[in-house]
Amino acid sequence: MTLRAATATATAAAVLATTALLGLAPQAAAAPGGPAPQPQAATAENKAAAAQAATAPDTLATLSRFFAREGRVSLTAAQPRIEGEAIPVNHLSPEFVAGRAGAPVARLEFLASKAVSSDGQQAALWTARTEAGWEVVNIATGDDEFRYARLGAEKLPGGTVFREPQIDAWYVAGGSRVLPLDEDAVRAVGAGGTSLAAYRARVAGAYGDKLPGSPYAGRGAAGGYAEAPAGGDGTPVAAVAGGAGALALGGCRLLLLRRRRAVGV
Repeated sequence: MTLRAATATATAAAVLATTALLGLAPQAAAAPGGPAPQPQAATAENKAAAAQAATAPDTLATLSRFFAREGRVSLTAAQPRIEGEAIPVNHLSPEFVAGRAGAPVARLEFLASKAVSSDGQQAALWTARTEAGWEVVNIATGDDEFRYARLGAEKLPGGTVFREPQIDAWYVAGGSRVLPLDEDAVRAVGAGGTSLAAYRARVAGAYGDKLPGSPYAGRGAAGGYAEAPAGGDGTPVAAVAGGAGALALGGCRLLLLRRRRAVGV
């Protein structure tokens, strides 16, 4: 499955969009109203704050427009609801790529809440801590975050499920092993997975020269090296309430992404 490149505005959505492609950018943003450094763990308090943002009236109104955007359901009939609790979504850690001693393979990027419409459409609300507090900063179609969390728990109980955003690959890591959860991960590490040390060597070779502070990042090329096939799913959803693929919500602009469904391994 490939989540393809999109252009975002210089807001919290833009920062997360860049992170979704590169995954190695600093989590703190200097611009007012941008993302604040994310917490290291999805505590009960953080999950409650994310749930409050996901179920806010403005969020539900935006979800109604999101689900109705292609005419599959009417705006009034969409009746979106949030199912279950917010879950942590981890991405490959730049500290791990850099070889920092004791660095975990992944770090928390945001919390995801599952939204479902009356006709069965599903979407993931990406909720992050910004300078204004916990906010929904992105809506993406499908249930990838929740499906891979479930697959990872089944494949390696107690492991850490994470995404390598540069190639849109999902894994679960535990002990000294990294196991694939989708076809992109299988292409990267093989069907049987790999050792944590071998995975570290692979990502260091692929991304070690693209870390924050590198000449690559200094040229503003962050996010530009993940190949994006043309056409098909994964392109930004058409504007619903003004702006290219963006919706206004709580002072932020949301980057709406359509994703191609993948079959887990």
